[in-house]
Amino acid sequence: MTDKQKSNIVKSAREIESISKAAALGDRCFSHILGFIEPGMTDQQVADEIGRFLYAGGAEGLAFDTISVSGERSCLPHGEPTDKVIQKGEFLTMDFGAVIDGYCGDMTRTVAIGFVTDEMKRVYETVLEAQLAAIEFIKAGVACFDADKVARDIISNAGYGEYYPHGLGHGVGTLVHEAPTLNAKSIEILEKDMVITIEPGIYIPNKFGVRIEDLAIVTDFGIINKVESKKELIIL
Repeated sequence: MTDKQKSNIVKSAREIESISKAAALGDRCFSHILGFIEPGMTDQQVADEIGRFLYAGGAEGLAFDTISVSGERSCLPHGEPTDKVIQKGEFLTMDFGAVIDGYCGDMTRTVAIGFVTDEMKRVYETVLEAQLAAIEFIKAGVACFDADKVARDIISNAGYGEYYPHGLGHGVGTLVHEAPTLNAKSIEILEKDMVITIEPGIYIPNKFGVRIEDLAIVTDFGIINKVESKKELIIL
């Protein structure tokens, strides 16, 4: 890795400050959207309100097209919002981010509408356990594939390994997907002041999906999580 490449991956204090501002706006947006969502709305209406709030809060752009997918469509990791109506007994996954000072935020939360089944609760708790374990494990000097393995092993041991098709996370900066890549094949080593996502998920076809994503600064002692929104299962 050249010094030039490293400078693009390891963020300066100024860059981290801008990313932190974007993450904080995302937290405020999530708090707002919890009071906005109601059964009978469409996924598209939720996505539109997320965008409206982010722009009203000072975003100069969206880091990517907002994901808002409910019910069976929540099993699509990168599903686009549609006019599908949100109903009770469904999960709703929202993945969004603001651009502040040219730098991206990125967070995902999955919430339930009305009630959950035992299976939905079990899957949610498995994803949360995997994410918390990865958060506890990650620090400077850790190999990306080892970080991925911590979360993946929990999901696999719970019987959902085949439903976890993507990696644990990725770098974030002026682009929402940058180096490093945290997946089962990545030999990259995490360094202090890298900014990464931590986002395991389970996606069961024709049923539902769950993803929980935080944005974090890698340090020598662990991570500094820039997303403060609640992660325990929320039932609206």
